[in-house]
Amino acid sequence: MIRTALVTMASTLLVTIATVVHPPAASAATLVEVTGFGDNPGGMRMHVYVPDTRPANPAIVVAMHGCGGSGPGFYSGSEFASLADRHGFVVIYPSAQQQAGFGNCFDTWSDAAKRRGGGSDPVSIVSMVSYVEQRYGGDPNRVFATGSSSGGMMTNHMLALYPDVFTAGAAFMGVPFNCFANAADYPPGASRCTGGSMNRTPSEWGDAVRQAFPGYTGHRPRIQLWHGTADTLVPYSLLQEEIEQWTDVFGLSQTPTFTDTPQQNWNRRRYADTSGTVQVEAYSIQGAGHSLPSGGMAASAIAFFALDNSGPTPEPGECDVTATVNAWNTGLTENITLTNTGTDPINQWSLVFTLPNGQTIASGWNATYTPTSGQVTARNVSHNAAIAPNASITIGFQATHTGNTGTPASFALNGTTCTTTSP
Repeated sequence: MIRTALVTMASTLLVTIATVVHPPAASAATLVEVTGFGDNPGGMRMHVYVPDTRPANPAIVVAMHGCGGSGPGFYSGSEFASLADRHGFVVIYPSAQQQAGFGNCFDTWSDAAKRRGGGSDPVSIVSMVSYVEQRYGGDPNRVFATGSSSGGMMTNHMLALYPDVFTAGAAFMGVPFNCFANAADYPPGASRCTGGSMNRTPSEWGDAVRQAFPGYTGHRPRIQLWHGTADTLVPYSLLQEEIEQWTDVFGLSQTPTFTDTPQQNWNRRRYADTSGTVQVEAYSIQGAGHSLPSGGMAASAIAFFALDNSGPTPEPGECDVTATVNAWNTGLTENITLTNTGTDPINQWSLVFTLPNGQTIASGWNATYTPTSGQVTARNVSHNAAIAPNASITIGFQATHTGNTGTPASFALNGTTCTTTSP
């Protein structure tokens, strides 16, 4: 009965396994299996996707499947290969061989896997990265990890163990590093980690990461975290535990510096350091179960990695806003003048404000506006993405109202609250 229950649960966790016929030798734009890639204590299989068009030193993305899945299955069932074609990075698809109740899960529970250089799957994955760096000229300064479920767990794991190898990561439906006590605790259906009551302090979670590489004081990889609010297999509550772990590692406040809704049902929290760099980004997907990534989430991860040619996450800038309203009957127009009062140019921007109750945007100009009521995010369009120091731009919108024709009480540019000036 226990085995049957685990198999049933595994069917929820699976990323569909696709059948791929492997050519005898590597060729561009084809998923290829690589053998003899280096030290492989996890006994893992490696597949690699190399796009036809790529720079001399392409970035590397390690994309990891869920329990019961495989590298070829994640290749077929996710968008990372098509994004590689578009943006010119190489994708490594590891295939886990550990069983742990579900079958083909990445080892995030053994003592060996929790120690840098200790063995098991983490060492095998680093060998794959080294192979791509040597074989395809992969850029060692642009190596990224991402994955779903077990692969999301391993994403947290690799960033903790090898911060000097990975630049950033995006974990879908994962758990904090060192959440699983041992192999007996691993199957999510019978695990203390995923049982729904895991609750450690931020410092306890942060210490687990620091102890994984004692004495390390160098770069820490930025991380993006995703979880569905209706996920019952890997509980949604673990997203908060991940946030606490990584904000503590970066020495950040538990209060986000910026919140918005970039798409319907996507609630995003950003945690930036004193320089304005977003180190931790967390997405709560309303109503989603154990089914991520989907619907453009992979593209958002690639954008977080700055591999979509859009540049890094916009940094906050000092700013001033003047807003003026012209109202009539049940309608109004609002013009917003945004001034860069800092000493550095702003190269991309988003302006967040909350509309007064009863106001709904019908149309706008010089920016895109989402959603149309409540907390709104206005984002630059191509012709006004850059704002030089002391320069201003004007955006605006037309809205309906039910009697309240006021202006928003406050504005935040790239997560930093602006001063407001009366017209």
